[in-house]
Amino acid sequence: MITRTRIAPSPTGYMHIGTLRTVMFDYFLARQSGGQFVVRIEDTDQARLVEGAVESLLKTFKKMNIDYDEGPILLAEGTLSEKGDVGPYTQSKRLDLYRPYADRLLADGNAYVCFCTSERLVEMRAAQVAAKQNPKYDRRCANLSLEEVKARQAAGEKFVIRMRIPEGESKFVDAIRGEISFNNADVDDQVIIKSDGFASYHLAVVVDDYLMKISHVLRGEEWISSTPKQIILCTMLDIPMPIYAHVPLILNPDKTKLSKRKGDVSVESYLSKGYLPEALINFISTLGYNPKADQEIYERAELVELFDLSKVSRAGAVMNIEKLDWMNHQYLMRLTQSELVAAVQPFTTLDLSTATLQRALMIERERVSKLTEFADKLGAYVGLVAYDPAILTWKKATAEDSALQLKNVTEVIGQLDDATFAKVALLEAAIKEYISSNGLQNGNVLWPLRVALSGLEKSASPYELLWALGKEESVARLQQALAKI
Repeated sequence: MITRTRIAPSPTGYMHIGTLRTVMFDYFLARQSGGQFVVRIEDTDQARLVEGAVESLLKTFKKMNIDYDEGPILLAEGTLSEKGDVGPYTQSKRLDLYRPYADRLLADGNAYVCFCTSERLVEMRAAQVAAKQNPKYDRRCANLSLEEVKARQAAGEKFVIRMRIPEGESKFVDAIRGEISFNNADVDDQVIIKSDGFASYHLAVVVDDYLMKISHVLRGEEWISSTPKQIILCTMLDIPMPIYAHVPLILNPDKTKLSKRKGDVSVESYLSKGYLPEALINFISTLGYNPKADQEIYERAELVELFDLSKVSRAGAVMNIEKLDWMNHQYLMRLTQSELVAAVQPFTTLDLSTATLQRALMIERERVSKLTEFADKLGAYVGLVAYDPAILTWKKATAEDSALQLKNVTEVIGQLDDATFAKVALLEAAIKEYISSNGLQNGNVLWPLRVALSGLEKSASPYELLWALGKEESVARLQQALAKI
């Protein structure tokens, strides 16, 4: 089956991390079948629009290297275009498409004009809540005559158009959750055309999914309650219903819904903290879903090939930051030196074009989980920090012994050739041979050597430091240490 999936965000801010998971599931389904993945901007609620939100969303797609087949594209800052044959892909530019469907519903008796004011609706719902009733429209305007409707419209009264929910039951088979049914008596007569002439979300989404031939609609589980309204509209308009799949929530560690109040929720926030796009995609795509029980790291092509909606958990998945850190570290370890330099450069003011810092990156990535952590690690390679000479002495050793060991090992290092400095393993072999052949204790030699090279009590190994700093700088730092003791 060739699938056409879509993601339809409202331009109200940054891309939510939960939206990214739905994006990836849409992407996997479409790519798996050779189908199409569509981006559509749902902006019928004009009061909630945030300036620049569309551009922000499209930039996030680009940063995450997620390609789509149809939808708006960002040509330059503030300049939007579109690709695809059934655009425009922004609902506010498609208003003329929706009204004929609303008129058809009116003509068939499946919708009606409602003149109730917002004040009356607030009072009505407050009374229903007080009476412990399900708040819903009481159909005061449901049976107005055509003559009265026309007269009140001619008089300039504001109105909306509501769908007339039929009696009975609405059912659909959720691709994740199985069959779900609703008693239509609990479903409100939803507004489908608002007083400003804009189609409401429910009508616009049904019409757009139909006209764009969307085969699968994936969205968060909070939209389950909206589904009966949409499948009723499909029935009323005699249009095919897409396959629905409601993805479970992403949760905080305390099992509450992931929210701004308790943690980061935007994709941009995670990128700014130094997570790699591919690591973030791998993590979020396997949150509450894993195609294989014995595998955690996946290439994107594997995720496409193995994706199966039926394996997505129905339960909410906890946003486990420790696992994300671990996974990001795995991806950092996969980068080539040039890729690592390019990834880290935006997170530091240091010039990473020097051989020393490029080697330092390859060393320090063993000890970091995020790109933001490199900045603090690199300082020791740029210049020797001031340190207390007391930290040069290993445990129960004396300052005199430390000075002697430093003096001797400095002479050894000064005699090593350039070929030995080309690899960490060769430097390690040379220093260990010196220690062994002279019957020395590793700690008495390696501790002051490492501290003298780094100026820190905790750092990379002395062999890695020698390799990164090079012979000349290493000897200079050792001589400075000798002068301190």
